[in-house]
Amino acid sequence: MRRSYVLGGVAAVAVVAAVLFVMIPGATPRGSDGKTLDLPRVPWEGGPSYYEKFPVAAARGWTDPSFFPIGVWYESVLTEKDVLTDKDAGLNLYVELTADSDMKLVDKHGMSAMTTKPLPGSGPETVGWVIADEADMFPRPGNAQWDGRFGGEGDPCIPPKGEGCGFTAMKTLKDKLPKGDGRMYYANYGKGVGMWWSDKDNGRFVNDYTDLVSTDMYWYTDAGVCVEAKTILKFPDNECPRAADYGWLMDKQRKLDAMDGKFQPVYNFVEVGWPFTDQNKMGVRAIEPGQLKGAVMNSIIHEARGILYFNHSFGGPCTSQHALREPCYQPIRAAAGEVNKQIKQLAPVLNTQSYAFDFGEGLETMLKGRDGSFYVFAMIERGSEPGKRSLTLPPELASAAQVEVLFENRSIPVEHGRFVDSFETEYGYHIYKLTP
Repeated sequence: MRRSYVLGGVAAVAVVAAVLFVMIPGATPRGSDGKTLDLPRVPWEGGPSYYEKFPVAAARGWTDPSFFPIGVWYESVLTEKDVLTDKDAGLNLYVELTADSDMKLVDKHGMSAMTTKPLPGSGPETVGWVIADEADMFPRPGNAQWDGRFGGEGDPCIPPKGEGCGFTAMKTLKDKLPKGDGRMYYANYGKGVGMWWSDKDNGRFVNDYTDLVSTDMYWYTDAGVCVEAKTILKFPDNECPRAADYGWLMDKQRKLDAMDGKFQPVYNFVEVGWPFTDQNKMGVRAIEPGQLKGAVMNSIIHEARGILYFNHSFGGPCTSQHALREPCYQPIRAAAGEVNKQIKQLAPVLNTQSYAFDFGEGLETMLKGRDGSFYVFAMIERGSEPGKRSLTLPPELASAAQVEVLFENRSIPVEHGRFVDSFETEYGYHIYKLTP
């Protein structure tokens, strides 16, 4: 399992403290049957039990180990067909909705929602409030006065071109939301948190306002993101765009989240269509089905507690606010539906605390246990080439005769505590099940 946290000062102390906490002997994570491995645990916020302190989310089923948030950004629900189509694709959460959406339909069909304000007819389906989207970008970090404008409307800080006003904007927007009503506060950030600003500033964005958080960077479809990553982050050419970049962003978010010594669920965004126009002839394109699945699974391998889909297509041959409902995006819908179904089936596994273990060179992996079985989620390491990989099992699992490859109808023999499998593409993944 290759995850790197480059931390200093308070952040490093926070992560070390968290790791020591999760290694307390005798602690049995919720969702386990008591059968554990003698390995350290990956720091986490507590899984489904985290949502117990938010009564509205808890009443909606968010504390159920079988629930894993799979959401879509800024949809509209106007008819019964809308919500049924979304449920059929594996969605269970709306993150922001149009003002004319029918909240009674959202409630009737067991969906959850988080919105920037109470919408007409809203009730138990609304489990959280969206503070802002990308406040790290439109006003920049800082405590200057904010004039109320958002992205694309000019510099919103007073005085212009002076100190940023992002922290002011976040506080102002949060103060306008209902308080003490049993709902969560959520915010999404962008390239500012992802790579532009200092860890100190980004730590404030991530830790000072929210109960759950996400960041969006669309590695496969944003023609400029790899240019910036190579310049700012010093990414080599063979590390962008890759499915593993979505996992890199998860590591970055979790590193920032750990800076205050506390943990909240961190979600990740994946685009499903063509989110940029190509007016500058930069080679913008749509995401491919296999890339979508790989981006989702790499996010999960890097401990994403929820997946959110950016559902808008501003370019290409099929512009739409809801790409996952459009016939022209049927291959993407099928891919999203497939990986969402896998997530739903494995939710009780995903909602357990991961073990920290390195399965071998050239791999990014996650190890979990549930009901007497153990699960290995694997992809190739960021920057490495597709091909065969050898996976060495933890000593307590090394006696297994074979591993089952879930969703692929095959098994692989284990020899001398290891097994070999092939990864044909950079975005390919395998999920292995072992029952000692």
